[in-house]
Amino acid sequence: MTTHRIAVYPGDGIGVDVTAEAVKVLQAVADSSDFDLALDHLPWGAQYHAEHGSVVPDDYLDTLRGYDAILLGACGWPETLPDHVTLAPLVRIRQAFDQYICMRPSKLYPGVTGPLRDKGPNEVDLVVLRENSEGEYVDLGNRHHQGQPDEFALQTAVHTRRGIERILRFGFDMASKRRGRLTMVTKSNAQRYAYGLWDDIFEEIRSVFPDIQSDRQHADAAAMNMVRCPERFDVVVASNLFGDLLTDLAGVVGGGLGLAASTNINPERTAPSMFEPVHGSAPDIAGQGIANPVAAVLSAAMMLDWLGEAPAAERIRRAVEQTLAAGQTTPDLGGGLTTVQMGDEVVRRLGD
Repeated sequence: MTTHRIAVYPGDGIGVDVTAEAVKVLQAVADSSDFDLALDHLPWGAQYHAEHGSVVPDDYLDTLRGYDAILLGACGWPETLPDHVTLAPLVRIRQAFDQYICMRPSKLYPGVTGPLRDKGPNEVDLVVLRENSEGEYVDLGNRHHQGQPDEFALQTAVHTRRGIERILRFGFDMASKRRGRLTMVTKSNAQRYAYGLWDDIFEEIRSVFPDIQSDRQHADAAAMNMVRCPERFDVVVASNLFGDLLTDLAGVVGGGLGLAASTNINPERTAPSMFEPVHGSAPDIAGQGIANPVAAVLSAAMMLDWLGEAPAAERIRRAVEQTLAAGQTTPDLGGGLTTVQMGDEVVRRLGD
């Protein structure tokens, strides 16, 4: 029997709450499958910083490297620690482990009312692929003359041919297995060097995939169209910053961030991949038992897919769909279930 070693990093705020439910669902599906899970909980985050002076131990990358996957909750507690401090290890994990594909699906489930008046489950089913290793989130820059009238900040984005090519090829391949459509999002009309490179490489690669219907949109137009006509999107490829922004919008279009799962994957499997809900740590509702755990549960299902346990992953997704279709939801979706009760409902339906 295969045993998958998973590093569980709940993090901060509701990350702790929702990760507990994701783990509960994972354990339940593993108990009735032909694989085992070895789960190690890592107490890193804002509280760890309060006790040790750092968010993670110095050797955290070496610790994580030995696992098959990382299940992350959420990071951040702004009242006690700036976000750029709590999130720094997360960005470093993505880059050090070359998790260059951040995959964030947005799907409106039956039983969930989305914010768009005339759009239902048939119109909202897309995946955003965010370039995760470079772009605007490379820590390259500085602040000069701090506190002086002439203070200025310089931060440089890095876009490479290798980075752009590999995410576009991944995106075209994914589109060929979905509905055959890809949209690349840039802002080349304003940033001609960086996104001019994206445009040029896009034209080169799209010729290799003539059966895929592909187009380019500027980021502002893509945001407008994602609200106006989400059914036109299938696979969306974007840079680190634009992908980050668009996936929050796509998550809301799909019913809310409480349903928005994501992965950070290393397709070559030279290091572990990481799976996390799109939503943040929401300290204002942490520990109140009202956070929606579905995004964390669906992220765990994506992790099982990645680990080669597709039947178990599909059982989780089906259980989630049945729970939502039955009107069993947490307060963010108009229901009355607690975080724990929502997890219990999904577990109860795993055998259906």
